[in-house]
Amino acid sequence: MAEEEDTRIRILQSLRGKICEGKNLGPCSGPNRQRDLCTFCTISLDQEEVFRTKVFDKSLSPFYSEDFYFEIPRPFQCLSFYVFAKGVFQRDLPVGKVSIRKEELCKFSGKEHWFGLQPVDPNSEVQGKVHLEMRLNELIIENGSMCQQLLVRIIECQGLPLISGQNCDPYATVSLVGPARSDQKKTKVKKKTSDPQFEETFNFEVTRPNSYTKKSNFQVEEEDIEKLEIKVDLWNNGNLAQDVFLGETRVSVKILRNDHIHRAWYLLQPKGNGKSKTDDLGSLRLNVTYTEDNVLPSACYTPLRTLLLKSPDIKPISASAAHILGDICRERYEAVLPVVRLLLHHSRLVPFVSAITVLELENTQEANTIFRGNSLATRCIDDMMKIVGRSYLTVTLKPVLDEICESNKTCEIDPIKLKEGDNVEVNKENLQGYVQKVFSSITQSSSSCPPLMCDVFRSLRHMASKRFPDDPHVQYSAVSSFVFLRFFAVAVLSPHTFQLRPHHPDLEVSRTLTLISKTIQTLGSWGSLSKNKLSSFKESYMYDFFKSFQEDKCIEKVKKFLDEISSNVSKESSGVEDSVVLKEGEIQKRAQGRNRFGKRNFKKRWLRVTNRELSYHKHRGKEALCIIPVKNIQAVEKLHESAFKRKNMFQVLHSEKPLYVQAGNCVEASEWVEVLSQVSRCNPDRLGTFHPSAYVAGAWLCCRSLSDSQPGCNPCTPTLLANLQLDIDCDRETERIFSLLTSSYSKLQKMEDACASIAVYQGPSREQDDYSLFTIQDSKETFNTVRQITHILEELQREHDTRSGTAQYGSQENPIVGKTS
Repeated sequence: MAEEEDTRIRILQSLRGKICEGKNLGPCSGPNRQRDLCTFCTISLDQEEVFRTKVFDKSLSPFYSEDFYFEIPRPFQCLSFYVFAKGVFQRDLPVGKVSIRKEELCKFSGKEHWFGLQPVDPNSEVQGKVHLEMRLNELIIENGSMCQQLLVRIIECQGLPLISGQNCDPYATVSLVGPARSDQKKTKVKKKTSDPQFEETFNFEVTRPNSYTKKSNFQVEEEDIEKLEIKVDLWNNGNLAQDVFLGETRVSVKILRNDHIHRAWYLLQPKGNGKSKTDDLGSLRLNVTYTEDNVLPSACYTPLRTLLLKSPDIKPISASAAHILGDICRERYEAVLPVVRLLLHHSRLVPFVSAITVLELENTQEANTIFRGNSLATRCIDDMMKIVGRSYLTVTLKPVLDEICESNKTCEIDPIKLKEGDNVEVNKENLQGYVQKVFSSITQSSSSCPPLMCDVFRSLRHMASKRFPDDPHVQYSAVSSFVFLRFFAVAVLSPHTFQLRPHHPDLEVSRTLTLISKTIQTLGSWGSLSKNKLSSFKESYMYDFFKSFQEDKCIEKVKKFLDEISSNVSKESSGVEDSVVLKEGEIQKRAQGRNRFGKRNFKKRWLRVTNRELSYHKHRGKEALCIIPVKNIQAVEKLHESAFKRKNMFQVLHSEKPLYVQAGNCVEASEWVEVLSQVSRCNPDRLGTFHPSAYVAGAWLCCRSLSDSQPGCNPCTPTLLANLQLDIDCDRETERIFSLLTSSYSKLQKMEDACASIAVYQGPSREQDDYSLFTIQDSKETFNTVRQITHILEELQREHDTRSGTAQYGSQENPIVGKTS
């Protein structure tokens, strides 16, 4: 078993992008055309919804501008984007959809595309696969003649959809279809499962011509049997309601031409391939990036990881592996992030950032342009702040941003943009109140600033002062250019990007946040500017607005804050931590302690996790029905589907009865488990084992133990100390770096050529070519590192080729895309 684990390849999937806008949504003509259409979009993996935008009011060409990112926790066939019209007194109506098969996602990766909407037809909404076996047997019938019998065994299905949020009751019909015949047979109904085990075999007699006399070696092509096919339809048993079509597959019997036995997995297909001619339903502009990391065993990455971790010690720093990656991938925004994560995990980030900052400062000629560009140093620090400072932003900004987004106060102060009836003085007062709250939250938050950020800011401050010793303000601008301009101001402008708000704000709130962000940037820079620059504003209305702030007091607060987050004094937390909401949402909760199955045992509840407690409520905003202190949580684990015949369930084990929860989808379930595990991982009473199923009718369903206090039969998911660095999957990050280096291999070779050329060794200027894009301070040292990288890439590629052989077509991992009518 250990040996299997050592050679296993992990396939980790993620999806990021943006739902940009819609255009001319809805049918072009007819009674369904609505000028005041209120729409929203959803994202589905197969038929499971995993993301939803907010509703966009009364527009046929809405500008959604909704970013999304999530890890994909399960296999899927199709990624779909649905547009719905919001119903008032009835259910939401589908306008159309964009469906992209998994294997086609790479065509659209990382670029915006317009996609035409297709109709949402129940017969085209399919997912899952079916496992079939077919064989031909020869039989002698009563008159002594020979006939052929076709045996079709339907073994199982996997990944059938949920119906109304619950596992379906599937059955299959198996038909032998030909030009003049259609024989149909039916399996038994399997209750409450998306992965039914049928194990049923059906016999179909194949008619033979009277002239047939051969006794053996039947050849399919000699008979009409070539025109026959097996058709398998999957259905959900509706009991009193109409049965729901789940998908079909068709397999030609001539596949048995060369082999009397055929066994394979088939992907279910839409009825009639889901194609129909309809009106133009409009289009959707999307940006989708699907990433699939094939992560090798950890030992395979040791050489590359070791080379990268040596980067802070290489002199000059431009000859290090991490710097070379940033140099050859400087146009790829995602290239820096895995390096930052890897160095962060191994506590090597601060020395690396310090080294590349010194290099940047050497090329900075004026103090007032410090850290203004998009360099390797600024990108590293940006990514570090986003990773390390996420909870810091939540504590500091989320409460006031929630107030701003939900209070709907008008704050427009630009005379040109004022609406009829607006009072500019009232708006200015509203804006000033919001700015004061945000500014105070920031400048009073130094005790919450993560130590790693303080270490980086302290280093920046020291190096900037050393580079420009005659400028007393540079020590502050070096820090404020990051913490105010690139951190707090950006989070205020786009709170949804930092998970501070669930959706992009509407246009009016977005304008308010823009004004607040601009003000915070300026206030944050006051402490680092000389007097003659304090009032250099582009817009006159902003100049007037800033008169309302007491300049000297603001400067004093900014400098005090910057001093505190970049000083040499190690700050200790006060120990009094505000309660911060980490995640909340609607779930299905099973009544605790119930021993019977039943739909009534599950109730809709509002689940809420803070850094102090887990609670559930009847509705959002209502008093808690139950509160579980975080310190009492002993384990958080996913629950077997077989426990309650429901998907996406997890359990929270604490000092009393387990709390069983069903999330809305697979992504939500993973996020709940991750948040609860992280917030409770330091608890001293955490369990070592758990039961993956439930205790029902006097026994555990997993191990059949009769005692409800019996220790668990499965080991708990390993937990680590509550240290951000340990939450990073280093093997995955190293695999990403390998992929980036491989995709930029031609640039790596050009860098090697540049180092090897006599012109570069001797140092004379060359004509402008690709070499000028590289930072080569020491050609011999850089050449040596490039050669090491090249050798490691070749070894890793061989490991991938050896271990990741393509699964056989028709296997469970690589099912056949069956034909459709």
